[in-house]
Amino acid sequence: MTARTGAGPLRRLIVLRHAKSAWPEGVADHDRPLGPRGRRDAPEAGRALAASDLLPDLALCSTAVRARQTWELASAQWGTPPPVRLDPELYGADVPQLQAAVHATPPQVVTLLLVGHNPGLEELVLTLAGDSLDDALDQVRVKFPTSAIAVLTWHGTSWRSLEPGTALLTSVMVPRGRMR
Repeated sequence: MTARTGAGPLRRLIVLRHAKSAWPEGVADHDRPLGPRGRRDAPEAGRALAASDLLPDLALCSTAVRARQTWELASAQWGTPPPVRLDPELYGADVPQLQAAVHATPPQVVTLLLVGHNPGLEELVLTLAGDSLDDALDQVRVKFPTSAIAVLTWHGTSWRSLEPGTALLTSVMVPRGRMR
């Protein structure tokens, strides 16, 4: 593992790709809502985070409708959701833009949730992870599907200390909701 121990508190970055969206005719990409499967999967993502004791102190979320709906349905599964910052820069963001958003996080935040889009999120996880538990990196390299959750950990005194290759990818989950 490339993360340094003793260089600040253990921090967690939770990366959540929005749930499956619909493709309504005549609707701009930014305004596409979740589809039926996405409406089932997003709450399951929230339950998976709660069951894994991975509730964030702060969430950063793309302003795209499908990302906002994913956040709303996932966070509704928790007793008291944390504050959320809707950031238009996260829509279509690449790794440098995503990293800038993460770096701007206040140091008192220990666990941060980032809700957004591929390919940026997948590339961010692969960039930041210097190593992983089990085959988590291989899973992300193969596919980071809708509703996927990646958890990165590292020690740092601030979010600015999260640089390429400095985090450990501890888990990858792809929660799926049940048909009713």
